[in-house]
Amino acid sequence: MKDCSFDEFLRAKKANAVPNIRPVGNRILVEAIWSKSKRSKNDGIIFPDAAAEAPMECLVLALGTAKVDDDGNTVPFGFRKGDRVLVHKDGGTEIKLDGKTYRILGSDDVLAVVD
Repeated sequence: MKDCSFDEFLRAKKANAVPNIRPVGNRILVEAIWSKSKRSKNDGIIFPDAAAEAPMECLVLALGTAKVDDDGNTVPFGFRKGDRVLVHKDGGTEIKLDGKTYRILGSDDVLAVVD
């Protein structure tokens, strides 16, 4: 994956259509911004060499309908469409559409929101 600035990534994203996929339940659709680098160029996040499975920074493209707790109450997501999040590199299910790779994962697989 080619490293680029977040602004360049968003400009390229706007030029391309987001896939017509709507996750269900507490799932989300993301696209990786970077995954192999040990340092985030945008934020200077450094992952130690000992981290065998460094997290992957992704852009949230779509949210599911929401998580429901044991009492039947809707639990809102802790992030929204367009946010950058850190997720496990091997988390979720990878899908390929029109030559691009996306990932569908549960909202609980999100480790952090990148501000």
